[in-house]
Amino acid sequence: MGRVFVMELEGRSYRCKFCRTHLALADDLISRSFHCRRGKAYLFNNVVNFTLGTPEERMMLSGLHTVADIFCCSCGQIIGWKYESAHEKSQKYKEGRFVLERGRIVDEVDFSTEFYIDSRGCMSDGDEA
Repeated sequence: MGRVFVMELEGRSYRCKFCRTHLALADDLISRSFHCRRGKAYLFNNVVNFTLGTPEERMMLSGLHTVADIFCCSCGQIIGWKYESAHEKSQKYKEGRFVLERGRIVDEVDFSTEFYIDSRGCMSDGDEA
């Protein structure tokens, strides 16, 4: 296997739960209402840092689809799947999009911007000094 180049994403992102590799930006999230065998899943417009498995026909809750599993390019764990094609007209919007399994990703907030939190105790208007 050759050298693996990993793309770093800027902003709030979702990462691989196992190795923390960046996978998708929160801005690319389409829906949080998907489900998979292991629980909840999210639909994304775009995902990075993955390898694509072999496409196969799979019967999903929404009908028959051609999908390919996707794996983290750093650690090799399965992270979800890509919709290659949908056989039902109402499901065509999924084609070319990605599903990441919620139990295999973590939501990382972007802490690169500095902010100040006043940690001193404060008193409400009702408190006397």
